[in-house]
Amino acid sequence: MVKVESVKRRKLKGFVYNATTDTGNLFVNGILAHNSGGLGTPPHLRLAPGAIHRANKGVLFIDEVYALSPKSQQELLTALQEKKYAITGQSELSSGALVQSAPVPCDFVLIAAGNYADIRRVHPALRSRIRGYGYEVYMEEAMDDTPENRLKIARFVAQEVKKDGKIPPFGREALVEIVKESQRRAGRKSKLSVKLRDLGGLVRASGDVANAMGSKVVLVAHVREGRRLARTLEQQIARQLVDSRKDYHIFETQGYRVGKVNGLAVMGDSGVILPIVAEVTPSASRDEGKTIATGKLGDIAKEAVENVSAVIKKYSGLDTRAFDVHIQFLQTYEGVEGDSASVSVATAVISALEGVAINQEVAMTGSLSVRGEVLPVGGVMQKIESAVDAGLKTVIIPAANYDDLGTLDEAKRAKVKIIPAKTIVEVLRHALKPGKKKDALILKLSRAIADNGKP
Repeated sequence: MVKVESVKRRKLKGFVYNATTDTGNLFVNGILAHNSGGLGTPPHLRLAPGAIHRANKGVLFIDEVYALSPKSQQELLTALQEKKYAITGQSELSSGALVQSAPVPCDFVLIAAGNYADIRRVHPALRSRIRGYGYEVYMEEAMDDTPENRLKIARFVAQEVKKDGKIPPFGREALVEIVKESQRRAGRKSKLSVKLRDLGGLVRASGDVANAMGSKVVLVAHVREGRRLARTLEQQIARQLVDSRKDYHIFETQGYRVGKVNGLAVMGDSGVILPIVAEVTPSASRDEGKTIATGKLGDIAKEAVENVSAVIKKYSGLDTRAFDVHIQFLQTYEGVEGDSASVSVATAVISALEGVAINQEVAMTGSLSVRGEVLPVGGVMQKIESAVDAGLKTVIIPAANYDDLGTLDEAKRAKVKIIPAKTIVEVLRHALKPGKKKDALILKLSRAIADNGKP
């Protein structure tokens, strides 16, 4: 007697069968399954098709494809090319015995996903196959802020409410607040965030607050309280860092200091204060001065410091060969990556070189070109919010980022003066202590940068 059982029922055509007999030998052996064995065959000797076999004539989706081992990626490539692959496996009950069949059809369409930062971990041959026979698509993190897309956000909220089954529906004003949060998280003017998983967390947190307060409808106050409660680990750590650095005076919020500036950075999705100090000492070498930066700096941050050094040499008019410039990113255990601190570094170094104090009520962010231009950076909204929470009164940002602040919380915006800057001269004009030294420095730098723009 032959017993035929379905291993996995599917709506698609083509079942996978495990055919067993008392003897383990029938015409199906090697056709429907290889070495299937008899009814008494132990589990580790029975064939279990893998995902590539079950996806035959269909679609195989692999998320975080880079997490596959190099060997697994090579096997996946072989299956793509040959359109067949042997069922191979090893059971924990097999005492090391390996089961392998003859090649089994696996003709499928592959859709692989992963993070751009990890693309280097994808096997080059596999990625070449993807490029050569299909498409590479970089997914946007934001979509246009249009009435149609706002309606999509509202529909998403309704879907999350229905899926949760326990939280109350959202009122109109609460939906508007969610849309504003989507705008804020996009961090760009006229854009909405499409990181819906994160937004869904806020929806559920807001609903939980409404339930706790006995409300049958989620209101604006519930969304705002939900946002406060549903902070990410990065936001909670950033908050502790700001409080700790402020308590121990790692950064200051009043007075003037030479060579010390309050930079701004982003950790995860939260802003932090990045205190930077600069000190100038006589050069250890007669031939050249050095720029020495300490702190946990990434490659881009190191390059930014070098660019700052080039700007200062070009426009300060000082013989920098006589000086060594020391730059320290104070207590940057979380590390510094990117070039958004280069304007802050330049301000600290120029202050140390010229002996002009910096207003400690001011914080700043921005990338600096070798021509002295202040270039746009990311995370400006989060940086401003952290400056406000820390008690700083003025924030200098790149002029190109100014239009990104449309969704900044009105209460926080009222507590801080935001200054858009296009050049390092404008930054220094608002950051340095008033006086004759400052006036002379601003005049000298203004002339140097103006002359640089002449044909």
